[in-house]
Amino acid sequence: SLTSLVSRERWGFFSPSYLESRARKTIGQQKRSLFIETKDTPNPKSLKFYPGRVVLEDGAMDFSDKAAAGVSPLAKRLFGIEGVVNIFLANDFISVTITEEELWHTIKPEVYAQIMEFFQSGASVIANEEDVKDTAGTEIYDDDDEVVAMIKELLESRIRPAVQEDGGDIAYRGFEDGIVKVQLQGSCVGCPSSSVTLKMGIENMLKHYIPEVSAVEAIEPEGYETSLY
Repeated sequence: SLTSLVSRERWGFFSPSYLESRARKTIGQQKRSLFIETKDTPNPKSLKFYPGRVVLEDGAMDFSDKAAAGVSPLAKRLFGIEGVVNIFLANDFISVTITEEELWHTIKPEVYAQIMEFFQSGASVIANEEDVKDTAGTEIYDDDDEVVAMIKELLESRIRPAVQEDGGDIAYRGFEDGIVKVQLQGSCVGCPSSSVTLKMGIENMLKHYIPEVSAVEAIEPEGYETSLY
C-alpha cells in the first residue's frame, strides 16, 4: 500500500544505529510503564503484589526458604530481603510473607524494587522448566479410589481458587481413616484465621459433599522445599 511504501522509504533514510537507539528508547518507555499493585490478605504478615504481568503460565509455586527458591530467580531475589520467610507465586500475583507485620514499612519498598527490576530485566520466573515439578497431589490418577478422586476434584475446582484469593493455597497430602490431610501454603501459613478457614470452610465443604470425610487436618510445612500445582 502507499502508506507502507511511504513508511519504508521514510525509515530507509535513517541509519541502523539511529533505529537501534530508537528501539532502546521504546523499550525503556515500556519498562517505566510497569505498575505494581498490592492487596492485603487475612494474614497481616503477608501481602499480594500484582506486577501487571504473567508470573506463572500454569499452576502455582510455594517456597519456604531461599534454598528451595533456587529454581526461581525471582523468588531467590526476594528472599535476599531480610525478614522475608515465604514466597508464593501464582498466575498474576506474588505473595510475600515476612517475620513481623511491623517491618512492612521498610520491607515493602524493597519488594517493590526487586519485583520491578526483575520484570524489567526480562528474566524467566523459573530458570529451567525441568525444575517445575507438580507436587500438589490434586491430579487424579487411575488407581485413585472414588473418594480420593472426589476429594481432589473439590480441592482443585472449589477450594483452591477461593484460598488463592487470599494469597495462599492448599495442597492434598493424603486420606486415611476418614481424615483428609492437607498442607497450607503462601499467606495461609501462620495466618490467624487459617484454623477457622480449615474447619469452617474446607472441612465443612468436604464433609457436605463426601460423607466418608470425617475431618481435615493440616500438615505443618516443615520438611518440604517446593510445591508446584
